[in-house]
Amino acid sequence: MSSTECRDLGRALCIITGASRGFGQTIARNMSRLVKPGSVLVLVARSGDDLRALQAELAESEAGRVGLVVECVVADLGQPDGLEAVVRRSQESFSEDLDHIILVNNAASLGDVSRYVKSFTNMAEVDSYLSLNVTSSLCLTASILQAFPQCPGLRRTVINITSLCALQPFRSWVLYCTGKAAREMIFRVLAEEEPDLRVLNYSPGEERSLHSSLASQSKTADPTIRKSFSDMFAQGQLLTCEESCAKLMKVLLDDNYTSGAHIDIYDL
Repeated sequence: MSSTECRDLGRALCIITGASRGFGQTIARNMSRLVKPGSVLVLVARSGDDLRALQAELAESEAGRVGLVVECVVADLGQPDGLEAVVRRSQESFSEDLDHIILVNNAASLGDVSRYVKSFTNMAEVDSYLSLNVTSSLCLTASILQAFPQCPGLRRTVINITSLCALQPFRSWVLYCTGKAAREMIFRVLAEEEPDLRVLNYSPGEERSLHSSLASQSKTADPTIRKSFSDMFAQGQLLTCEESCAKLMKVLLDDNYTSGAHIDIYDL
């Protein structure tokens, strides 16, 4: 643990997956304001138009005007060439004056929540979900750590955006719960294996960007879970991405969490 609080994230190379919208987009905006001039943001997503719009927005921001570099990688992380493109662009963007590598594993998909466990008999369907949500996160993290090994003067931070679903079962959300649980264990193991790393599993809470669509489109098969989300949305109990992200940034700046810990926004 650090004994002092950080006022910024340093001159950083920040790699953010799922950066084109929602929580990932908000992370990119917040990090752009907390890194030193000369930092680099590598934004990754499948939606090229949305990524380029965010790139243009950040280039015109105060951070962009004082030297923030924003790179876009349009990639499907469920495919090997997508992962390779992210690593290659990150290596190309690195310079010796950078002192902090930050990898944010945010990209994820909900999966089919309209069905229960007993309906998932298609191995290819399940394998495809796990490839994007678990395998790609593990392999990208491993590749980035190999590309940027431990060396004097270089901090390395790995963040996994997790969920209560990593800890608690939700009926009809078997793919999402399984993916989140497996992914969180990856980063808990990583923290044990690599004591020089700062590893964080951050749960941003119930966000409007995810659950408003579930409530309005009634995708969730289980009526109790569906009603719970609908009620939270109707009563204004869902958090905005900005509220969730502000807490994450404070955790990173304070830098006094136990590496590998699961930190939920409601515990802060």
